[in-house]
Amino acid sequence: MRPALVIVGAGPRGTGLIERIAANAPELYAGSGLDIHLVDPHPPGGGRIWRAAQSPLLWMNSHAEDVTMFTDDTVDMAGPVREGPTLHQWADLAGSTFVDRRVQGSYLRWVYDQAVASLPGDITVHHHPRRALRVEGPRRGRQQVWLEGRAHPLSADLVVLALGHLDARPDREQAELTAHARTHGLVHLPPDYTADTDLSVLRPGEPVLVRGFGLAFVDLMVLLTEGRGGRYDGDTYLPSGQEPVLHVGSRRGVPYHSKIGYDLTGERPPLPRFLGPAETDALLARPGGPDFRRDVWPLVEKELGFAHYHRLFTAHPERTAMSWAGFEEIYASADAPGRAALAAAAVPDPADRLDLAALDRPLAGLRHSTHEDFQEALRGRIEADLRRRHDPAHSPDLAVFLGLLSVYGQLVRLGDIGPWWHGFFSFLASGPPGPRLRQMLALSRAGVLKFVGADMTVTAEDGVFRASSATVPGFRTEARALVEARLPEPTVRRARDPLLRALHADGAAETPDGLLRVDPADCRVLDGAGRPHPRRFALGPFTDGRTPGAFTRPRTGGPAFRQNDATARAALAFLRTLAPRARAA
Repeated sequence: MRPALVIVGAGPRGTGLIERIAANAPELYAGSGLDIHLVDPHPPGGGRIWRAAQSPLLWMNSHAEDVTMFTDDTVDMAGPVREGPTLHQWADLAGSTFVDRRVQGSYLRWVYDQAVASLPGDITVHHHPRRALRVEGPRRGRQQVWLEGRAHPLSADLVVLALGHLDARPDREQAELTAHARTHGLVHLPPDYTADTDLSVLRPGEPVLVRGFGLAFVDLMVLLTEGRGGRYDGDTYLPSGQEPVLHVGSRRGVPYHSKIGYDLTGERPPLPRFLGPAETDALLARPGGPDFRRDVWPLVEKELGFAHYHRLFTAHPERTAMSWAGFEEIYASADAPGRAALAAAAVPDPADRLDLAALDRPLAGLRHSTHEDFQEALRGRIEADLRRRHDPAHSPDLAVFLGLLSVYGQLVRLGDIGPWWHGFFSFLASGPPGPRLRQMLALSRAGVLKFVGADMTVTAEDGVFRASSATVPGFRTEARALVEARLPEPTVRRARDPLLRALHADGAAETPDGLLRVDPADCRVLDGAGRPHPRRFALGPFTDGRTPGAFTRPRTGGPAFRQNDATARAALAFLRTLAPRARAA
């Protein structure tokens, strides 16, 4: 009869929630007794994505010093701060290291063990290595959580869904491509977590079309080259002969920007400046809610510009033509055209001005007469990006990165803001380590990797797949294999996860982009009428409260920490009201 909490998902979000329960329990739940049931077929801590059973060739795309599972005094939360080591402190390695994912999984397991050990003695955690199938129960009563292979459900007073990345059923386009492949004996690999994909069907020496140029592509590239016995000798790739030939393209046609390879010194931009809590409150108060492009993006654009120019004027004043004080005064009251005119007058070199549209679509309007010309040109772009992202003379780039983190921390409060923003953020702020781009260049020179271009189109015709791009007019390439190098869209309606599908059928609300709607205050699941469910919570990328990146950088406010803390406190406060009745019973 003790109160019971079921957490579905034992990865970083489930682990972070237990850490916050342990931190808040002495204040909110002392001596009341509680059973926490942690449901996940994968080991606690790392969960599916960071499990030990994966290739050591797969890295994190963050520096070890930029990964922490512990709160600090920059997090806006009601619960207590419990500091702990970052990944590089825990592993005793250089902060600039990009560790493999198995090391991160070990760190997460240690954090999990520490969190469980710090729980009060009358709170017990039970791990169930199974999949959760569905949640049933009345809004005002106990919930029943059914598990795969278990005859009886877990009874829970509260349920938290911390499911992480999910598999998805194919949309219409993907289903048609798969059907074409089946009919003609081709290979089509739909969106998936690359480490879980069977790549053995991609044959050595044969062309493979790849759609997607982000982090999933980097994993694919590694597993099909080094993972098949190839190796690097400096900047030269030595093939094993087992590699396919990858033809890659995407909407932008270029890889994500390299991770920045230097630290920010001197004055940091004072953020937030134009998109902070007050502005977010005003956006939330708009009748019918804000429109991203009309209401939100102008503030984002102004905030990122402020971060960029603050750094340029304070760290590189020799490249400006007026004082920062004078620039800031005009900038603060100017509209978008006025700010562009101000930058043109005050920043002589156009390369020092921030142009977000050009950053978002770097190949827009560019045409190459031959496929070979484009290969050389894109290699030059990647080389230039590597130089820039490792040169502190371009430190306004790092200021913009900090601006992106600040902006994202506010946008989380607005709920779902559309997929474009998340892609833009990832392209600028969540790219691969520099060494991965150097490997990409070596593979291109070796002929193992070929670039298709921007706005890549794929057609299924004449028993093959064909790809083309306006970047190289008239050029087409074909293959008998097509790989969608991206994670599935985290939509509730198309999720393969039976629990989420059951929630959707039960009336849980979703956004126009298919995310599960949650209360921004404490992440309770909302129904179609906007009512928070009193006994169900949800955290993670499948919700409209999704947060930037997989992990939090130290001293950046950590919206995921804020959510975990709010959910933990709301859960403990609710469960505390049940404890006296349980003891009486």
